[in-house]
Amino acid sequence: MLKSICLFFLLAGTATLAFAQAEAPALYKLDKVHEVHIQFDHENWDDILDSMKQSGLEERLLADVRFDGETFKGAGVRYKGNSSYFSVRKYDYAKLPFNIDVNETEQGHKLDGGYDKLKLSNVFRDPSFLREALSYQIANKYMVSPRANFVKVFINDEYFGLYSNAESIDDELLDQYFGEHDGVLFKCDPAWGYEAPSSCPEGDKASLQYLGQDSACYMGKYELKSDHGWAELIALTDILNNRPEKLDSVFAVDEALWMLAFNSVLVNLDSYTGRFCHNYYLYQDQAGVFHPIIWDLNLSFGGFRYDGLGKPLTLEDMQTLSPFIHYKQKNEKRPLITQLLADDLYRKMYIAHIKTIVEDNFLDSTYLHEGRKLQSLIREHVVADTNRLYEVKGFEKNLYETAKADKVAIVGIAELMEARKEYLLSHPLVSKPQPVVEEVECIDLGSGSLAVAASISGAEAAWLFYRYGKTGAFRKLPLLDDGAHADEMQADGVFANILENAPAGEELQYYIVGENQYAASLSPERASFEYHTFPIKK
Repeated sequence: MLKSICLFFLLAGTATLAFAQAEAPALYKLDKVHEVHIQFDHENWDDILDSMKQSGLEERLLADVRFDGETFKGAGVRYKGNSSYFSVRKYDYAKLPFNIDVNETEQGHKLDGGYDKLKLSNVFRDPSFLREALSYQIANKYMVSPRANFVKVFINDEYFGLYSNAESIDDELLDQYFGEHDGVLFKCDPAWGYEAPSSCPEGDKASLQYLGQDSACYMGKYELKSDHGWAELIALTDILNNRPEKLDSVFAVDEALWMLAFNSVLVNLDSYTGRFCHNYYLYQDQAGVFHPIIWDLNLSFGGFRYDGLGKPLTLEDMQTLSPFIHYKQKNEKRPLITQLLADDLYRKMYIAHIKTIVEDNFLDSTYLHEGRKLQSLIREHVVADTNRLYEVKGFEKNLYETAKADKVAIVGIAELMEARKEYLLSHPLVSKPQPVVEEVECIDLGSGSLAVAASISGAEAAWLFYRYGKTGAFRKLPLLDDGAHADEMQADGVFANILENAPAGEELQYYIVGENQYAASLSPERASFEYHTFPIKK
């Protein structure tokens, strides 16, 4: 093998730089329960917030808000949510979800970490109280995603209830992950009352189907959060549906594979994968690459039973939900699934991601350990929450078994996942032997040339995914085991190639994929969220 200038051993973990390694701000750490105190001047504040919510104008009621001891005068408060608001209000429950803007009337007000908004969820249809925080804790390992924890809410000096506190997909999150926030941003959540022009194809919600060049055909299916972006979204859907071979130049394909794998493993059907095809964002960075960002995980772990293909799923249906749902059916209404999984390499990478998620979180029941820790953290606050939507016994049992949310049976998290992990790990494709990436190295050959090599056993082919700098698409280059591309001998299990014209002073970010007939493996395992790095000489 090449004599290395920089040698990265996978098991030592010295070759990876992970977005997930960034320290969570105190606002979203899971080691404590925070407090927010809201002081309204109006005794009928709830009636006022109701009228504002139902007007659809997203107006806010002013209040003084104190978060962890810091007071923000003139903050703006409104109700948020769809089902979590309307379904709860229908039965006259008091505990409704809040959106709080501490920057409403006085510019420059910021919470810890530079945030100006709190999005507080009422744990609708989650007797366990755990689904959102636990799901984001898992997602944070593999993809750009919000953090979440718990907040005790007090209104006019009285304890009102325990809420889930999820990070808003705003400038602060974008800056952390992309180092910028001025690109195109869409919330992929349909506006149910919007009527598109009669000339528009029907389409299916925020499915990324191509609906022609008229932006009016997309406006009811996606919410534009930036100053512009319709032309960019239309171009993305055109490429995804009509020229998928060009997709990796404008879309972070591997990030989408992780999101789809996460939805599959955790039976997160209130998502792109399920009936309503929503609950994600798209951000286009300054290099022109769109990134999916998962959102709204309160109904993960089987909290929503509709896959978009028929009747609600039974417990057994969810335990054995195929990782190839929609792809098997050749469902044109889910092109992100059907087009990506139609590619042999991407399909193998998707399966590798599923296996990684299962082995990291479910094989040794890590998720149960984390769930119990969260239960211990919040138990006393759940018991004291007289406005909670569900009984305390549901909180105690729903981590393990089915509990009622009003008249709806919400499957137990362990009841679902213990059987699901067995199903997935025994799936004919998930259980296929993977190649093993044993070591990876990079050498600066001078004059802008870099040699990248990987020792891989059990592989028939290998690929280098690389980019220079921290944004943009990872480009794909074959690594060859032919004795002619910076590897010593043909068929020695060392796959290599040379990058030319590497920009001096930049950082090479890269990951390796080895594949055989049925399976693939990645180095690092959590690529592309984690990746190898190499500083290029100036």
